Amino acid sequence: MGQPLALVIDDEPDICELLSLTLGRMNIATESATDVDGAKSLLGAHNFDLCLTDMRLPDGDGLELVEWMQIHAPGVPVAVITAHGNIETAVQALKLGAFDFISKPLDLNHLRNIVENALKVDDAPDDPQSRLLGDSQPMHDLRDMIDKVSRSQAPVHISGESGTGKELVARLIHETGPRGDGPFVPVNCGAIPAELMESEFFGHRKGSFTGAVRDKVGLIQSADNGTLFLDEIADLPLAMQVKLLRVIQEKAVRPVGASGEEPANARILSATHKPLSEMVAKGEFREDLYYRINVIELQVPALRERNDDVLMLAGHVLRRLGAATTLDDSAKAALLNYPFPGNVRELENMLERAVTLCTSGTIGESDLNLRQASDDTLSHTATATNLRNFGNLGNQVEDVQRQAIVEALRKTRYNKTAAAKLLGLSLRQLRYRIAKLGIE
Repeated sequence: MGQPLALVIDDEPDICELLSLTLGRMNIATESATDVDGAKSLLGAHNFDLCLTDMRLPDGDGLELVEWMQIHAPGVPVAVITAHGNIETAVQALKLGAFDFISKPLDLNHLRNIVENALKVDDAPDDPQSRLLGDSQPMHDLRDMIDKVSRSQAPVHISGESGTGKELVARLIHETGPRGDGPFVPVNCGAIPAELMESEFFGHRKGSFTGAVRDKVGLIQSADNGTLFLDEIADLPLAMQVKLLRVIQEKAVRPVGASGEEPANARILSATHKPLSEMVAKGEFREDLYYRINVIELQVPALRERNDDVLMLAGHVLRRLGAATTLDDSAKAALLNYPFPGNVRELENMLERAVTLCTSGTIGESDLNLRQASDDTLSHTATATNLRNFGNLGNQVEDVQRQAIVEALRKTRYNKTAAAKLLGLSLRQLRYRIAKLGIE
């Protein structure tokens, strides 16, 4: 790779010169523009590896340029320079596609970190997403979203039911992004006692409290130049939420017993299976923290929403277990029609148990020991069902399934292929349900 080329956009000559000198010492060539029109002209004429832009420009603002670049120069990472403390504008820039931001007065060490991360974007592993199995449309959409958000430094909140693979998604965002060679530090927020939480997150100084016999590096500092994954962030106490908010805004931490703050250069990813927006409305989760961690939201689909992937996943699990065991037709049909309240984790546990207990070499439906869906799950799904969204029929009671299938058949003049499409099922799944439910 030749010498990288960066575009610097600022109407203050001193700032342009400072940025150009700093980048020059990193062996990065620069071009400069003083307004939005000049920047657009240069972006059309050169292949830049990086763009740094001020927010306030004579003929527009940096937000306009960031948005324009997502269409006209999508491969160029862009970082914005914001006024001190203007975190709202920085968050807006991240949502529009900015790679990162830096506040004035410029911290040159932070600037160098941003530039180094931007230039490492294309050095990610070849295909780490191969671990995210599935050929259904929801999984294609998820992989596309991971590819987009991994290139940013914006906080990402990963939502989804228990067992869907939220930590795997977080790891893929980390590994496919510019911080992939840095540490990935997962933290289960619900597993740390409240009285130890501040020390665990921020570290402490020797003698700062009884039992602090030596200095300790906190989890946030451990993720320096890498990613901090806050799993089950909904379990954070409100007092800790305030302190985490400051870390995200100021990119600095104060260890317990320390006199000053230390830089915190970790990307924040978070996840929970709880509805954070509802918790905010109830006052159980801080609204300001919610908007900081939820700059980009990524929804991991439940297994019942990607039913076509079930048998592929089952085959992968059996191969991973090294078992010379196969699924018979009854087991396959049962898996295709099971709602999987525990999602992929439940499928894995179910097959591990079946392999252990199976003596014939072939797993049947009885070996799977499927549990019945709870009345709450059935009721919730049945209530949500209508003819515009029949994708999740697997966890409905039989009379609701029968009524939905009959109505779909009538609407399509008894064309089973069209009815299956309307219901969000494969033709084979529809035929199985018709036979099982005795529909003539």
